Amino acid sequence: MSVRATEILKAIQNLNAAEKHRLREFLIDALTASSSTGTVLEEISERKNKNGYKCPDCKTEHVVRFGTYTTIVDGDEVKKQRYRCKACRKTFTDLTNTALYRTRRLHQWIKFIECMVEGYSLRKSAELIGNISYVTLFYWRHKLLTSMKQIEPSTFQGIVEMDETYFLYSEKGKRKITGRKPRTGGGKAKKRGISKEQVCVLVARDRDKATFSRTLGTGRLTKEQLDQAIGRKLSSENVLCTDAWHAFKSYAFENDMDIYQFKSDGKIRTKGLYHIQNVNNYHSRLKGWIQRFNGVATKYLNNYLAWFQALESFHHQRNEVTKNEMLIKGNLIPNLETYDRIRLSDFAG
Repeated sequence: MSVRATEILKAIQNLNAAEKHRLREFLIDALTASSSTGTVLEEISERKNKNGYKCPDCKTEHVVRFGTYTTIVDGDEVKKQRYRCKACRKTFTDLTNTALYRTRRLHQWIKFIECMVEGYSLRKSAELIGNISYVTLFYWRHKLLTSMKQIEPSTFQGIVEMDETYFLYSEKGKRKITGRKPRTGGGKAKKRGISKEQVCVLVARDRDKATFSRTLGTGRLTKEQLDQAIGRKLSSENVLCTDAWHAFKSYAFENDMDIYQFKSDGKIRTKGLYHIQNVNNYHSRLKGWIQRFNGVATKYLNNYLAWFQALESFHHQRNEVTKNEMLIKGNLIPNLETYDRIRLSDFAG
């Protein structure tokens, strides 16, 4: 061992616990960033093209390889495949129309996903990643989540628990709000109970933990909203477990489905195998998790629902597989969002 290496080891031994932890994180990032990013890009390509190549513009399969292009991954040049559609003559890559499309810092995405899994704020994430602004990370976050919120179960199996919860309508981040004073710390509704100031979020889960969560508009849940949002995922073979709201009972009656309902007073919590404890616990975890953001703009709420749902499916595992899988899944779905479209979007409820 050289004299310099010996000096370095002695210096490491003199570090305190926090300094050793930061050094360890730095060395892990330095040694794995390039290989991790390269593995993710290869996996995206393999999964996307497993059934053959398809043009993202005209959707035809008359596609041929069309040379390569060079991208920078952790300071190194990496050659990636380019394709050309013989029908519309347009060229594209495996990342065209994805969250990673035209991203100049591919190697920093893995570290960003780690920050998302940990639930760090944008400012703290920017500080940990380095050489990138929190504004850029805001758009990275919502481009990825815009894709991930499209991941939904196609059907539910057996018993399905459904219940709605409510969030206060928020225009966080919007300037020149009219009609009311700006809120601080999330604020409170002017009216008691459920009103148009409240945004309805429906959560449905079967016993295999297949989960659907989405905003359905403001005010009380209606049968029409329920049918439009989740009707195609249910059949007469499912058994519904819900709260006592009449929209659920009307929906079940019209679709010839068995239903067990439970009042909010909690006096009767179960009827044999039937209860809504799983979905109520999910509500509790969701609201506890979302409090860390000190209020979420309603127009982005579906993105946060998708984020939490992804964390739940990964069981909050903080490892390389979790980070890679989150990034891979988010880039297998077409995404045409631009920074301007994200910034200027509005709540459709």
